[in-house]
Amino acid sequence: MEITEQMTIQQVERFIKKIAQKFPAQPSNEENAVLTDIHVRVSQDSGELLAFDDDDTEITRCVVEQWIDNKDENFYDEVAKILRDTLRKNSEIVDNLGILKPYSFVLEDDDKENLGELYLADDDTIILGGDLMENLDHDLDEFLDDLLKE
Repeated sequence: MEITEQMTIQQVERFIKKIAQKFPAQPSNEENAVLTDIHVRVSQDSGELLAFDDDDTEITRCVVEQWIDNKDENFYDEVAKILRDTLRKNSEIVDNLGILKPYSFVLEDDDKENLGELYLADDDTIILGGDLMENLDHDLDEFLDDLLKE
């Protein structure tokens, strides 16, 4: 792993821990748990990584130096992969926020446009994304064609 990639992952982990500080885990009763999703916005120009609740109230922010002025065409795909991997790696923290389940971490661009779901915290459901879902439509079409031929 490159040093810059390692630094990026460390910054994202700190970002997740700051979110967890704002929504500490609740005791077994969920009376005071918040009802929201976490909207994660990434700016390709400034490298800012921001978290908002459903009311568009800022939860936390940080700057990922490696993302500043990144002009890569696949920027958001790469960011989504890093965020998904880091959220999964920190699932112990992410799954125990003081938020009513199910709740999601959703990736958005600077214009608040939804780019995809990063993580779903729910006891019974798992969101599959990224490489695993690539070409799924094509595979399902082929499967259906094979069934119809028989």
